[in-house]
Amino acid sequence: MLKDLLLSVHRAKAASKHKAILAPYLDAGTPCVLNVGGASKAYALPGHYAGWGHVLLDIAPGKDVDLVLDARRLGELPQSVFDAVYCSHNLEHYYAHEVPLILAGFAHVLKAEGFAEIRVPDLDSVLRAMVERNLDVEDALYQSRSGPISVRDVLYGLGSAVASGKVYFAHKTGFTMRSLRKALDASGFTQVHDLAPLGGYEVRVAGFRTAPGPAQRAALGLDAAAS
Repeated sequence: MLKDLLLSVHRAKAASKHKAILAPYLDAGTPCVLNVGGASKAYALPGHYAGWGHVLLDIAPGKDVDLVLDARRLGELPQSVFDAVYCSHNLEHYYAHEVPLILAGFAHVLKAEGFAEIRVPDLDSVLRAMVERNLDVEDALYQSRSGPISVRDVLYGLGSAVASGKVYFAHKTGFTMRSLRKALDASGFTQVHDLAPLGGYEVRVAGFRTAPGPAQRAALGLDAAAS
């Protein structure tokens, strides 16, 4: 009981501290998105977030990181304050048993009508490419702006970053469309919509706890995806 009480006090203090940091964004009168694990605001968000407040949360400090926090501790943030959570190629950096905790954190910070947009590597298409192109794990799967990305990089995390000491770049789990949808379903997202990938070899979805409204459907292209 004492442990629970101390944890409750710690979370209340953390929420108060974080709320002060978030106030300029949350009080601006515009929708606000929490970018989980985005590393830098130099990486552009999808166009439907244009004009939104952009709060960047990352495990490592950076010049434009607003919140330095492990995604497993999202419960320390104020509840029901964000219109969206954007998580691009970050969820795979945690162990499978930690994914429900992180998704619960997404639900915690989202407004009731908010949504979580998630992008992760698609193991289904990666493994298919290995077989169809006769690739070894060290072979290049595709070319990125920073150079070739091998099959091993996609499966286990960017090798050059991990070797440089950034061990949080390692991948600890993986997803297919079906497994990601299942994880969101189990975390209270009652509607999960497949979205068109924005990059190669990836799964992209939007999870809602309530039915998406017309503006959300138009912004995310849900009606086009369903047709």
